[in-house]
Amino acid sequence: MASIAQQRLESRLRRHRRVRKKVVGTAERPRLAVHRSNKHTTVQLIDDDAGHTIVAASTTEAAVRGSGSGSTVAAATEVGRVVAQRAKAAGVSKVVYDRGGYLFHGRVAAVAEAARQAGLEF
Repeated sequence: MASIAQQRLESRLRRHRRVRKKVVGTAERPRLAVHRSNKHTTVQLIDDDAGHTIVAASTTEAAVRGSGSGSTVAAATEVGRVVAQRAKAAGVSKVVYDRGGYLFHGRVAAVAEAARQAGLEF
């Protein structure tokens, strides 16, 4: 029998595949994909038509790291703000949000809220 951690991972991946059937990023409206680990949060703007990442931000970067842990809501808020600024610089104002199978709560919600406040439209 699989461990609890393995079951949670499989459930998240199942949810992620189900959501990805409907959520597709284009050049005009790229996909804002969030990945959350135990230590860090990573966000990417992805053009699925061309198959490349437009901009990205993570708590592992020196610009975001600052003080404290990368696994906090404050760090996720900073990542959302940074990715929104980079998206604006790249000429992107509208995105489609891909929560990656995670619950829209905590760090995942903090990224979305910070990106909205920084000017991205969902």
